[in-house]
Amino acid sequence: MALETTPLNRYPDSYYAASAADRLRERPTLQGALDADVCVVGAGFAGLYTALRLAEAGKKVVMLEAARVGWGASGRNGGQAILGFSCDMPPIEAQLGRDEAMEIWKLVRGAALEIRQRIAQHQIDCDWRDGHLWTAVLPRRVKLLTDWQEEASQHWGYSGLQLIDKPQLRDWVDSPRYQAALYDPEAGHLHPLKYVLGLTAAAERLGVSIYEQSAAISHQSQGDRVVITTAQGSVRCDTLVLAANVYLGDFDRDRSRRILPVGTFMVATEPLGERGAKLVPSGACVTDNQFVLDYFRLSQDGRLLFGGGCTYLGGMPRDIKAAMRPALEKVFPQLKGVQLDYGWGGLIDCTLRRTPDFGRRGNVYWAQGFSGHGVIPTCVAGRVLAEAILGDDTQLKRFEKLSNPPFPGGRLLAGPMEAAGKFFYRMRDLF
Repeated sequence: MALETTPLNRYPDSYYAASAADRLRERPTLQGALDADVCVVGAGFAGLYTALRLAEAGKKVVMLEAARVGWGASGRNGGQAILGFSCDMPPIEAQLGRDEAMEIWKLVRGAALEIRQRIAQHQIDCDWRDGHLWTAVLPRRVKLLTDWQEEASQHWGYSGLQLIDKPQLRDWVDSPRYQAALYDPEAGHLHPLKYVLGLTAAAERLGVSIYEQSAAISHQSQGDRVVITTAQGSVRCDTLVLAANVYLGDFDRDRSRRILPVGTFMVATEPLGERGAKLVPSGACVTDNQFVLDYFRLSQDGRLLFGGGCTYLGGMPRDIKAAMRPALEKVFPQLKGVQLDYGWGGLIDCTLRRTPDFGRRGNVYWAQGFSGHGVIPTCVAGRVLAEAILGDDTQLKRFEKLSNPPFPGGRLLAGPMEAAGKFFYRMRDLF
């Protein structure tokens, strides 16, 4: 395994960066002292959604990004906008009760709609397509699909899910691996880096100042304000928003102790033409319901974008293409030997219970813990944090009731302990 080596001043060598190359431009490094209403640390989805809402309300917002806009998970992910959180809804309901959990579910569905609205409003060319298929590999796990369809309809008021049984499945995804699937029309998929760059442009048009190569080093209170220091400058503000997730590090150790960096990987095939269209005739994005899942979709230019695998030990395979090929060919044996043009990886920010970690301490707010399931939940986070900063903390109070304890064992042991747990569940899937 190799640690990530991508320099902070350029994007990783992914399909996304290559296909959005004409849209990439550098932004200035912060020099000197600035004053703002709000400073957001981290220019990914969560930070941008928060900044957009605050700017729309007339706030003066400064964003600090240690690398490039969308350099982390926001610009590298699977691009799948799936309803819900990584933990699903039952753990949230168990902690909050049905009524408050229902309000959070409404936020999720509202965020799925908001993404479509922002794409239209800001004319973001990001290859959006509707639809998600949740598939079962094991016969015994078909029940997870039917249970969720029934629960969504009867318990959460969502009747849009369509069950697809084995005889019909080849019309949706042409793989012998799956037993059944559940289709969600309110979900969808997009080119994440193009989308994050579109949100960035929208934020800048509203007056948000974004500084790249400007890592936030420390912060301290000055009266009722906060001062954030970078290598060559500082920002003095009324409110600080932490949206750096797994890259927060020592800037706020208490928050960092609640998340574990987990590596995950993707590949992109050569353009497949008609052969690609036959793989996923529905055009939907696809995930399975194994504990260590595979996920994939077709790109606009006909490539299969295939992801999966993970490591809790902070590293990446030295040859991502070789590491991912067996899983891809297991799902699609008809692609045996296909050329893989791109392979890349990145880190996701997992909480111990996979529940989202949104909160505040004085005038410092944060959103993290998306646990590999962030395209829609980051949009939820932006609304929740912005509303609280603007004076309505109703939704934030709900999320603050979710328990997200630090990982046991600290930084040294958390990864190996999670890896051991993952091995157990992987064996359970297999046997």
